[in-house]
Amino acid sequence: MTTQEPAGDGIDGELADGEENHVDAAGRVVPPLVVPPLGEGPTHAVVVAVCNQKGGVGKTTTTINLGAGLAELDRRVLVVDFDPQGSASLGLGVHPHTLDQSIYNLLLSRDAEFDNVVLPTKVPGLDLMPANIDLSAAEVQLVSEVAREQSLKRVLDPVRDRYDFILIDCAPSLGLLTVNALTSSDRVIIPLECEYFALRGVALLTDTINKVTDRLNPDLRLLGVLATMFDGRTLHTREVFARVLEVFGDEVFHTVIRRTVRFPETNVAGEPILSYAPSSPGATSYRNLAKEVLMRCHDE
Repeated sequence: MTTQEPAGDGIDGELADGEENHVDAAGRVVPPLVVPPLGEGPTHAVVVAVCNQKGGVGKTTTTINLGAGLAELDRRVLVVDFDPQGSASLGLGVHPHTLDQSIYNLLLSRDAEFDNVVLPTKVPGLDLMPANIDLSAAEVQLVSEVAREQSLKRVLDPVRDRYDFILIDCAPSLGLLTVNALTSSDRVIIPLECEYFALRGVALLTDTINKVTDRLNPDLRLLGVLATMFDGRTLHTREVFARVLEVFGDEVFHTVIRRTVRFPETNVAGEPILSYAPSSPGATSYRNLAKEVLMRCHDE
């Protein structure tokens, strides 16, 4: 028996291009999703940390598929796997245990070169900086380094002119690796599962972001909060989403990411949902998210 995904019902955040009166999951009117022309906006990469200390909220799925969506729109994208579990690497078809070099080498070795570590993916325009379990040792080794919070920034700054976007898939913690990611970034996306316990942890995350902004990276800003694992049929999801809107207001993306059986399948396939199931609601949602991200970055 084939498992079917629930059809869109007009309230779950699946947007439609050009429909000025379309509303999102919160009932907000969605403006037309107009992609800024190539050549407009920043002349070097916007670095975006996809961050939440809670695991299982869709950070890696969002990083991979947002990257693929931006690449579809002719942007040059680098996905940085900054999680020792190597989930983003696996999700893009790279097995972490087979790597000769990874981001760990770039962080801790002066001899490592970016071009020997970064890998092309199956998605045109999308590159990967892979990670594996070695990265867990980096957090310990960096403690004794001078300016340890800026180690990733030193890796990324020289290659920012090669890309339009650099997306960092952060580890599910608020340790030194995540602080490095935030110090390196211009913007933060917070994927937030529409579930009560996920909401409780956001205060700790926003406190960390504020501390990094105050002490290490004054240019860091919140790009948006993304509701994930959304099921508009349940009262609990709707109540949590309403609370998220109370706290973050217009910083909440119009796009929401619904629960779907497709995302676990894409992890096994090692490719984004945009190529694995291009006509699925999940693929449509991430394409819309890519457009929203471009519009927000362009308007700043």
